[in-house]
Amino acid sequence: QVQLVESGGGLVQAGGSLRLSCAASGRTFSSYAMGWFRQAPGKEREFVAAISWSGGNTYYADSVKGRFTISRDNAKNMVYLQMNSLKPEDTAVYYCAARRGVLTSTTKAIADFGSWGQGTQVTVSS
Repeated sequence: QVQLVESGGGLVQAGGSLRLSCAASGRTFSSYAMGWFRQAPGKEREFVAAISWSGGNTYYADSVKGRFTISRDNAKNMVYLQMNSLKPEDTAVYYCAARRGVLTSTTKAIADFGSWGQGTQVTVSS
């Protein structure tokens, strides 16, 4: 399995930007598809974005499409989530997740990802 550690969360005003980072351990990182999920207080964890092992395919939740960008650097074992035009409803704990296997446009369930980080808090003030 791969171990994941997120960073980059914080407090930002509406309309601002943040970039989340996820550092992964293990020599097989490039064989994993990666994803970002988030969980707001009182709500279920939800899919945000995912990227294939090569970075060639990316998928987004409708709520973040056009504002968030997922990317990865396999040489550095890193995954990123660039978040622009942030809204108060983006406030949540953001989790990085890893998946061994094919990534498709329907790979959005929590159960599709086998490894998780501890999460990083993102708070967007209005």
